[in-house]
Amino acid sequence: MKQILALVLLAGASITAQAETAPAKGDAARAQTIVNGVCAGCHAADGNSAAPANPKLAGQPAEYITKQLKNFKDAAKEPNKEGARKSAVMGAMTATLSDQDMLNIGAYYSEKAIKPGSAKLPYDAGKKVYQGGNSGTGVPACAACHGPTGAGIPSQFPRLGGQHADYILVQLKAFRSGDRANDAGKMMRTIANKMSDQEMQAVANYVSGLK
Repeated sequence: MKQILALVLLAGASITAQAETAPAKGDAARAQTIVNGVCAGCHAADGNSAAPANPKLAGQPAEYITKQLKNFKDAAKEPNKEGARKSAVMGAMTATLSDQDMLNIGAYYSEKAIKPGSAKLPYDAGKKVYQGGNSGTGVPACAACHGPTGAGIPSQFPRLGGQHADYILVQLKAFRSGDRANDAGKMMRTIANKMSDQEMQAVANYVSGLK
Protein backbone atom coordinates (compact mmCIF):
# COMPACT_ATOMS: atom_id res chain seq x y z
CA MET A 1 0.00 0.00 0.00
CA LYS A 2 2.84 2.38 0.82
CA GLN A 3 4.43 1.66 -2.55
CA ILE A 4 1.16 2.37 -4.37
CA LEU A 5 0.70 5.61 -2.44
CA ALA A 6 4.24 6.65 -3.25
CA LEU A 7 3.67 6.01 -6.95
CA VAL A 8 0.42 8.00 -6.89
CA LEU A 9 2.15 10.92 -5.19
CA LEU A 10 5.04 10.74 -7.65
CA ALA A 11 2.70 10.71 -10.63
CA GLY A 12 0.82 13.68 -9.23
CA ALA A 13 4.03 15.62 -8.74
CA SER A 14 5.10 14.82 -12.29
CA ILE A 15 1.82 16.07 -13.76
CA THR A 16 2.05 19.26 -11.69
CA ALA A 17 5.61 19.87 -12.86
CA GLN A 18 4.62 19.38 -16.49
CA ALA A 19 1.71 21.78 -16.09
CA GLU A 20 4.03 24.40 -14.58
CA THR A 21 6.54 24.09 -17.42
CA ALA A 22 4.00 23.85 -20.26
CA PRO A 23 4.55 26.67 -22.76
CA ALA A 24 2.06 29.50 -22.71
CA LYS A 25 -0.50 29.42 -25.49
CA GLY A 26 -1.87 32.20 -27.61
CA ASP A 27 -5.52 32.97 -28.27
CA ALA A 28 -6.04 33.81 -31.94
CA ALA A 29 -9.46 35.35 -31.35
CA ARG A 30 -8.07 37.85 -28.85
CA ALA A 31 -5.50 39.06 -31.40
CA GLN A 32 -8.10 40.32 -33.90
CA THR A 33 -8.27 43.89 -32.57
CA ILE A 34 -4.48 44.29 -32.51
CA VAL A 35 -4.09 42.74 -35.95
CA ASN A 36 -6.68 45.08 -37.48
CA GLY A 37 -5.28 48.15 -35.76
CA VAL A 38 -1.54 47.51 -35.91
CA CYS A 39 -0.39 44.56 -38.04
CA ALA A 40 -2.71 44.53 -41.05
CA GLY A 41 -1.41 47.79 -42.49
CA CYS A 42 1.88 46.13 -43.46
CA HIS A 43 1.25 42.39 -43.24
CA ALA A 44 -2.45 42.24 -44.23
CA ALA A 45 -5.20 40.81 -42.07
CA ASP A 46 -4.67 37.36 -43.56
CA GLY A 47 -0.89 37.57 -43.26
CA ASN A 48 -0.24 37.72 -47.01
CA SER A 49 1.46 41.07 -47.37
CA ALA A 50 1.45 42.61 -50.82
CA ALA A 51 4.71 44.54 -50.39
CA PRO A 52 7.89 42.48 -50.94
CA ALA A 53 9.63 44.40 -48.16
CA ASN A 54 7.12 43.16 -45.59
CA PRO A 55 7.21 39.45 -44.79
CA LYS A 56 4.24 37.19 -45.15
CA LEU A 57 3.21 35.96 -41.70
CA ALA A 58 0.50 33.54 -42.79
CA GLY A 59 1.32 29.96 -41.90
CA GLN A 60 4.41 30.95 -39.95
CA PRO A 61 4.93 28.89 -36.75
CA ALA A 62 3.29 30.71 -33.84
CA GLU A 63 6.39 30.30 -31.69
CA TYR A 64 8.56 31.92 -34.33
CA ILE A 65 6.30 34.96 -34.73
CA THR A 66 6.13 35.45 -30.97
CA LYS A 67 9.90 35.20 -30.64
CA GLN A 68 10.48 37.81 -33.35
CA LEU A 69 8.03 40.22 -31.73
CA LYS A 70 9.81 39.83 -28.39
CA ASN A 71 13.19 40.31 -30.04
CA PHE A 72 12.00 43.54 -31.69
CA LYS A 73 10.64 44.83 -28.40
CA ASP A 74 13.85 43.92 -26.55
CA ALA A 75 15.96 45.73 -29.13
CA ALA A 76 13.93 48.92 -28.75
CA LYS A 77 14.74 48.94 -25.03
CA GLU A 78 18.23 47.40 -25.13
CA PRO A 79 19.76 47.57 -28.64
CA ASN A 80 22.85 45.63 -27.61
CA LYS A 81 21.02 42.87 -25.77
CA GLU A 82 21.94 39.39 -26.98
CA GLY A 83 19.28 38.07 -29.32
CA ALA A 84 17.63 41.45 -29.90
CA ARG A 85 16.43 42.26 -33.42
CA LYS A 86 16.76 45.90 -34.39
CA SER A 87 14.06 47.70 -36.36
CA ALA A 88 12.81 51.21 -35.72
CA VAL A 89 9.42 50.40 -37.22
CA MET A 90 8.88 47.09 -35.44
CA GLY A 91 10.32 48.46 -32.21
CA ALA A 92 7.60 51.09 -32.19
CA MET A 93 4.91 48.58 -33.16
CA THR A 94 5.79 46.18 -30.34
CA ALA A 95 6.39 48.79 -27.62
CA THR A 96 2.95 48.46 -26.04
CA LEU A 97 2.42 44.74 -26.66
CA SER A 98 2.29 42.44 -23.64
CA ASP A 99 3.75 38.95 -23.66
CA GLN A 100 0.23 37.58 -24.04
CA ASP A 101 -0.50 39.93 -26.93
CA MET A 102 2.53 38.56 -28.76
CA LEU A 103 1.46 34.99 -28.10
CA ASN A 104 -2.00 35.81 -29.42
CA ILE A 105 -0.64 37.40 -32.60
CA GLY A 106 1.57 34.38 -33.19
CA ALA A 107 -1.41 32.06 -32.83
CA TYR A 108 -3.54 34.24 -35.12
CA TYR A 109 -1.19 34.34 -38.08
CA SER A 110 -0.09 30.73 -37.73
CA GLU A 111 -3.66 29.70 -38.51
CA LYS A 112 -3.83 31.65 -41.77
CA ALA A 113 -3.05 30.06 -45.14
CA ILE A 114 -0.11 31.46 -47.06
CA LYS A 115 -0.55 32.36 -50.71
CA PRO A 116 2.63 31.21 -52.47
CA GLY A 117 4.21 33.40 -55.09
CA SER A 118 5.85 32.27 -58.30
CA ALA A 119 9.50 31.32 -58.31
CA LYS A 120 11.56 33.55 -60.54
CA LEU A 121 13.26 31.74 -63.38
CA PRO A 122 15.79 30.36 -63.75
CA TYR A 123 15.77 28.75 -60.31
CA ASP A 124 17.80 25.57 -60.83
CA ALA A 125 20.76 27.05 -58.93
CA GLY A 126 18.53 27.93 -55.99
CA LYS A 127 16.97 24.48 -55.97
CA LYS A 128 20.42 22.89 -55.89
CA VAL A 129 21.57 24.89 -52.86
CA TYR A 130 18.23 24.60 -51.07
CA GLN A 131 18.04 20.84 -51.44
CA GLY A 132 21.71 19.90 -51.36
CA GLY A 133 23.75 22.83 -50.11
CA ASN A 134 27.26 23.52 -51.36
CA SER A 135 29.81 21.00 -50.12
CA GLY A 136 32.65 23.03 -51.55
CA THR A 137 32.01 26.01 -49.29
CA GLY A 138 30.34 24.23 -46.39
CA VAL A 139 26.85 25.58 -46.99
CA PRO A 140 24.33 23.02 -45.66
CA ALA A 141 21.07 22.20 -47.42
CA CYS A 142 18.40 24.70 -46.42
CA ALA A 143 15.83 21.90 -46.56
CA ALA A 144 17.54 20.16 -43.66
CA CYS A 145 16.06 22.73 -41.27
CA HIS A 146 13.27 24.40 -43.22
CA GLY A 147 11.86 21.26 -44.83
CA PRO A 148 11.65 20.17 -48.49
CA THR A 149 8.61 22.38 -49.09
CA GLY A 150 9.87 25.24 -46.94
CA ALA A 151 7.20 24.68 -44.28
CA GLY A 152 9.70 25.05 -41.44
CA ILE A 153 9.61 23.31 -38.08
CA PRO A 154 7.38 24.82 -35.36
CA SER A 155 9.28 26.41 -32.46
CA GLN A 156 12.60 25.90 -34.23
CA PHE A 157 12.78 27.09 -37.83
CA PRO A 158 10.58 29.53 -39.77
CA ARG A 159 8.57 28.86 -42.88
CA LEU A 160 10.33 29.98 -46.06
CA GLY A 161 8.04 28.49 -48.70
CA GLY A 162 5.96 31.19 -50.42
CA GLN A 163 7.81 34.07 -48.75
CA HIS A 164 8.73 37.17 -50.74
CA ALA A 165 12.06 36.60 -52.49
CA ASP A 166 13.15 40.19 -51.84
CA TYR A 167 12.52 39.83 -48.12
CA ILE A 168 14.46 36.56 -47.87
CA LEU A 169 17.41 38.07 -49.70
CA VAL A 170 17.49 41.07 -47.36
CA GLN A 171 17.43 38.80 -44.30
CA LEU A 172 20.23 36.57 -45.60
CA LYS A 173 22.41 39.62 -46.19
CA ALA A 174 21.52 40.97 -42.75
CA PHE A 175 22.63 37.72 -41.14
CA ARG A 176 25.87 37.81 -43.10
CA SER A 177 26.65 41.39 -42.09
CA GLY A 178 25.60 40.82 -38.49
CA ASP A 179 22.87 43.46 -38.65
CA ARG A 180 20.48 40.69 -37.71
CA ALA A 181 21.75 38.62 -34.83
CA ASN A 182 18.80 36.89 -33.19
CA ASP A 183 19.53 33.42 -34.55
CA ALA A 184 20.17 30.71 -31.95
CA GLY A 185 23.79 29.67 -31.74
CA LYS A 186 24.68 32.05 -34.60
CA MET A 187 23.42 29.35 -36.95
CA MET A 188 22.17 31.61 -39.73
CA ARG A 189 25.06 34.05 -39.39
CA THR A 190 27.49 31.18 -39.85
CA ILE A 191 25.66 29.82 -42.89
CA ALA A 192 25.12 33.21 -44.52
CA ASN A 193 28.82 34.00 -44.19
CA LYS A 194 29.52 31.07 -46.50
CA MET A 195 27.00 32.05 -49.15
CA SER A 196 27.70 34.19 -52.19
CA ASP A 197 25.35 36.93 -53.34
CA GLN A 198 24.39 34.73 -56.27
CA GLU A 199 23.49 31.80 -54.00
CA MET A 200 21.41 34.03 -51.76
CA GLN A 201 19.48 35.42 -54.69
CA ALA A 202 19.01 31.99 -56.22
CA VAL A 203 17.71 30.46 -52.99
CA ALA A 204 15.38 33.41 -52.39
CA ASN A 205 13.95 33.06 -55.89
CA TYR A 206 13.46 29.32 -55.50
CA VAL A 207 11.72 29.23 -52.11
CA SER A 208 9.30 32.01 -53.01
CA GLY A 209 7.48 29.55 -55.24
CA LEU A 210 7.48 26.57 -52.90
CA LYS A 211 4.06 25.30 -51.81
